[in-house]
Amino acid sequence: MTAPIYVFTNGGPHGAEQHRCIAASYDPITTGRLAATGVTDGWHCLDVGTGHGSIARWLAEQVAPSGSVLATDIHPADVEAHPNLTVAVHDITTDPLPAERFDLIVVRMLLQHLPERNAVLRELVAALKPGGWLQVDDLDTGYEPVLLATDAAVYEKFLAAKTGHMRSRGGDPEWGRKAPLAMRAAGLVDVDPRPHIGSRHAGSPELALQYNHTFHLRDGLLAAGMTEAELVRVREVMRDPGFRASSSVLHSVQGRKPS
Repeated sequence: MTAPIYVFTNGGPHGAEQHRCIAASYDPITTGRLAATGVTDGWHCLDVGTGHGSIARWLAEQVAPSGSVLATDIHPADVEAHPNLTVAVHDITTDPLPAERFDLIVVRMLLQHLPERNAVLRELVAALKPGGWLQVDDLDTGYEPVLLATDAAVYEKFLAAKTGHMRSRGGDPEWGRKAPLAMRAAGLVDVDPRPHIGSRHAGSPELALQYNHTFHLRDGLLAAGMTEAELVRVREVMRDPGFRASSSVLHSVQGRKPS
């Protein structure tokens, strides 16, 4: 089967910058919620779509010395080694997982990109041990208004083009808000969604991430109706020190498999 073509890629300078900005923006939220599960020495964890592995490395520290972390991705990107961490090439849409193997599974900013997201969710639940935790952190880009900008129209066109490009690949840019119901439908209990919103302004990793997208997603943005001149213009708008916009909403959702 042909591997899926995702909106984002892990390789190259744009992929590396993408993961740096995501880690700076969202790692404190993700790790704070994971810590609340009680993850500790001896747990067996799975990080799906690990990217550059910042969450997998954090988990490896928590489960040491006797636990394990499996970090998977279709293209793992330079994940830093750790004695409790194994990195594997794995396509969650086609490759099976062992049944009832993991105490904790985390998947961040991946399911919204997968047309098969509900089937993948059921696969993840099946891979949990009874009583195990699943944490899904995903975005809802339906709310990310511009607040102050020298050219709000071009920034809004950029956001709309990103949404159109993602939908053309089978993604759901608003899936973060739908994750709690999907997790409950997949059989989880104690489902607990926590929404988080931030600010896009000069020096913020949230804005740096959007700036990166003007390069990382260039071909898709052009296909969605932007012009090269508009990409240049929206970069100028985001570089303005007075620019202010809301981030999209990150929904961090936990659920537990019945024991």
